[in-house]
Amino acid sequence: MVSAPVRPRNDPRQYDDLVDHWHRTDGEFAALHWLAAARAELLPPPPPAGGVLVDVACGGGLMAPHTEGYTHIGVDLMGSALRAASDRGLVCVRGDATALPLADDSADVVIAGEILEHVGTPERVVAEVARVCKPGGTVIIDTINATWWARLTMVTIMERLPGGPPPRIHDPALFIRPNELAAAFAARGVAMSFRGLRAHPVDYLRFLRDRRRPVRMLPNRWSTATVYQGVGRKRDG
Repeated sequence: MVSAPVRPRNDPRQYDDLVDHWHRTDGEFAALHWLAAARAELLPPPPPAGGVLVDVACGGGLMAPHTEGYTHIGVDLMGSALRAASDRGLVCVRGDATALPLADDSADVVIAGEILEHVGTPERVVAEVARVCKPGGTVIIDTINATWWARLTMVTIMERLPGGPPPRIHDPALFIRPNELAAAFAARGVAMSFRGLRAHPVDYLRFLRDRRRPVRMLPNRWSTATVYQGVGRKRDG
């Protein structure tokens, strides 16, 4: 068995190395399945005639089970991820999160999950998310806070545990504070509210035991110190 090469932190080629893990609920991307379910709790019902949902940095299309009633458009830079997403039924578009190849005001919902902590210019991603969202539309994000606690838990500890991020997938220098995101979105007409997320402790212990059951991500309204999610509405007019 040939092991995957050791890449620099935050190297996107890691997603090519791990492409076979996208659809494995017990694999390197297990936590991304849990986060997708948490995002789904914030999704509004689709319009009666159907809606358009843009999934920025869609990866292998893990939101697909949660988007019934929407045309689910997935945008990603990695061709290997888009092929996996296409297998899940997404309409796939290759593109950069900082320059989405989509029209203004084209989406009822825009999701940017686990991408803002991977880019050096998150304000450009925010600008693009707001641009393609329709007035009155919904924006949903999740990312990692720029705190010492997030660095300790998400990098030092969780990269060594099953269900945690794959080793070296994150560069903690790119983690971002919610107040910075709130200001960037507000400047683009999107009012965001945030809450922390934490893994259900009993679910996680069961996952460590058998690797079969999903782990619920619980809202944490008292702290956004580690992983947090946000939901907002783009101003009409």
